[in-house]
Amino acid sequence: MAEMPPRYPRDFHGHGAERPNAAWPGGARIAVSFVLNYEEGGENSLLHGDAASEAFLSEIVGAAPWPGQRHWNMESIYDYGARAGFWRLHSLFEETRIPVTVYGVATALARSPAQVEAMQAAQWEIASHGLKWIDYKDHTPEAEAAEMDAAIKLHTEVTGTRPMGWYTGRCSVNTVGLAAQRGFDWISDTYDDDLPYWAEAGDRDQLILPYTLDCNDMRFATPQGFNSGDQFYAYLRDSFDALYAEGATGKPAMMSIGLHCRLIGRPGRVQALRRFIDYVQGYEGVWCARRIDIARHWAAQHPHQRRMRPSEMDAETFVAAYGGVFEHSPWVAERAWQLELGRAHDSAVGMHSALCRVFRAATPTERFGVLKAHPDLAGKLATAKRLTRDSTSEQESAGLNALTDAERAQFQALNKKYTDKHGFPFIIAARDHDKAGILRAFSRRLEAETEAEFNEACRQVERIARLRLEAMF
Repeated sequence: MAEMPPRYPRDFHGHGAERPNAAWPGGARIAVSFVLNYEEGGENSLLHGDAASEAFLSEIVGAAPWPGQRHWNMESIYDYGARAGFWRLHSLFEETRIPVTVYGVATALARSPAQVEAMQAAQWEIASHGLKWIDYKDHTPEAEAAEMDAAIKLHTEVTGTRPMGWYTGRCSVNTVGLAAQRGFDWISDTYDDDLPYWAEAGDRDQLILPYTLDCNDMRFATPQGFNSGDQFYAYLRDSFDALYAEGATGKPAMMSIGLHCRLIGRPGRVQALRRFIDYVQGYEGVWCARRIDIARHWAAQHPHQRRMRPSEMDAETFVAAYGGVFEHSPWVAERAWQLELGRAHDSAVGMHSALCRVFRAATPTERFGVLKAHPDLAGKLATAKRLTRDSTSEQESAGLNALTDAERAQFQALNKKYTDKHGFPFIIAARDHDKAGILRAFSRRLEAETEAEFNEACRQVERIARLRLEAMF
């Protein structure tokens, strides 16, 4: 068996141009997810066994880790989030009756029993934000997995229930796969879509709920971020307006809003959040939901269905599936399998791109061979019922299987005249035409120069391939 060529792991196709109708409850145009990151007490600190102080997402401009030292100012800023910011946000969400998902760092939750009790009393979803709020990019898979297991264990002890959602945040390339192995209803360590989607992680079908770094108050603490509450409000409003308008066209999407107690919980910023909540609640057809509710809805409405993916096929299976797309020319599929394929090629448009690349890169002699492999329209092979299944269906779609004797004689005369002049059969994507249209094209193209007609025939071969692939997918 041939060795599998390189396969590209990233997915640039996603849901594609025609994304699925989310079918949100009540016909809502948009699902809005408010997420409160609870990290205070889980950040880098010598008190937590870390080598240096925290340096990320605070009011301190240009903060840097202090190796071997506690950073009193940094610690007190994080403390503000737990002591004041949380309660301000809790009051706002309770007053406006907005459901919330908490990304709770397990060690932070363990150090904040009153806040956890308040989250649970409000029926907020408490998902896991990892064991500690640190960077996992340099962890080995084994070390990261061990901390995930420790996070689940501690989270369960603190809250009384196992977390059903996961978001590391400062993750590694292994994070999503490791989390999927641990049976979460949803994982949010991606930023790549406006809708949930399924990922296949081994034998597990894992639901992904993409998160956000743009509709996120973290930009109050980053360069080129938000300088005022008005900027934050305007950005959230514009994002909502765009997605709400798309929802009116049958493409309801999901909007995530990322919040942090120590950032948006400040008096000078929280009013922006209040204004946005008021704005959202002024519209009909808005579903504000916890992420677990969105996940359960998606799983029920759009259950995952596994299928054989071209990018995962071995050579034999690939050629068996796609070797006939270019008429009697399996070498096109054989070479396409050798390309760098990925999830973007697991579709009609993707496979068409790969096969056409090979066809276009072939020598003129090879391409001429593909043209010669095509049958005449309404010719002897059709009469003898010796066409391929695809060619038979294509010619029938244009009514070429129901010709009068006079029409058949006309086609045969045109076939001979065309082949005598150009040296290859007349090729046209029959599914795009009716009988009369094919005859008009026949007459027009008979007058063309052979070089131009060779190029036109190649374009028609590619069009036929596209239609065949669309039927297959």
